[in-house]
Amino acid sequence: MQPHTALLAVDIQNDFCSGGALAVPGGETIVPLVNQLARHFETVVLTQDWHPADHISFAASHAGKQPFEIIDLPYGPQVLWPTHCVQETDGAALHPGLDIPHARMIIRKGIHRTVDSYSAFLEADRTSRTGLDGYLRSLGVTDLYICGLATDFCVAWSAEDARAFGFNATIIEDACRGIDLDGSLAAAWARLKASGVGRIASTALGA
Repeated sequence: MQPHTALLAVDIQNDFCSGGALAVPGGETIVPLVNQLARHFETVVLTQDWHPADHISFAASHAGKQPFEIIDLPYGPQVLWPTHCVQETDGAALHPGLDIPHARMIIRKGIHRTVDSYSAFLEADRTSRTGLDGYLRSLGVTDLYICGLATDFCVAWSAEDARAFGFNATIIEDACRGIDLDGSLAAAWARLKASGVGRIASTALGA
């Protein structure tokens, strides 16, 4: 790929794969394809959910609440998740099959106890930035290709924010897997289309 392109591989972690605390159906099946795709890019950035044990997005942090309930927090509605990707645990580790030695950066997100973070660019308060936009811009990146887990949450939010920060954003659909919580996958694709995010298959990139 050209120097102005980059690959963003989102949250390919043990807890989002089979046997994990918040497994995305078929999550681990994308790993070989992501490895293959990464070989086509000079610039690859990985993201990693990295929560404190008492994170506000965990149902266990709210008495009487169950996973997948929605509550209102100061920054808006919050899905309550099973406890997952706790800092320094095996569940938070990148999938052992992920083989991208030339990845240039790992963005850890969701590190603050009181705010969730789906996007690789902005936390859920929609003001706290990770710095990814500035990093990519400093490298001259204009076009971002996105893969990973899960399509309808962290992948979608990252793609929408990439567009908001002025990047061309394209999701590699077969290199992602979704949760589809109460229609969230279809809703995400509708939002992505409206925001100008592209949607391609890996074969379009020669993978």
